[in-house]
Amino acid sequence: MLLSLELFVMLVLANGAPVIVAKLFHQHGNWPIDGGRQWRDGEFVLGPSKTWRGLVSGTLACALFAFWTGLWWLFGALFGGLALLGDMLSSFIKRRMGLVSSARAVWLDQLPEALLPMLFAWYWLELPGWEAGAIALLFALSNMLFSPLLYRLGIRKQPH
Repeated sequence: MLLSLELFVMLVLANGAPVIVAKLFHQHGNWPIDGGRQWRDGEFVLGPSKTWRGLVSGTLACALFAFWTGLWWLFGALFGGLALLGDMLSSFIKRRMGLVSSARAVWLDQLPEALLPMLFAWYWLELPGWEAGAIALLFALSNMLFSPLLYRLGIRKQPH
């Protein structure tokens, strides 16, 4: 049970740290991962909200939390990186669908960033598959529930 809670917290950290760091640093260090490049469809590869600052802060937050809880820091770094890779994958798909940066896409916005790291946790920690899936689903649902609240509190830029 404790491990499940730790993995859930790591999902929140991987996806929440970039939001908090963006709020603290505004535009400082805000370099887009795609370098502003466009795909062959004329749209950005990922969009301006996927930054190196966010990737580093989310990965580092998970590495530090994993170290603090007794999990190997490398596990935490890889877990966080995979969560953010899942987020980038959803952004890439959304751009190909013609959706603008930060447009809402229910489930696509939440599942890749939860499933990729949970598949990794399932493999690395020999976590039961049902437990990994349940944590990913719980994260996706809580993300949908709490994002509008964080928006109203001024923490998020979008309500989703």
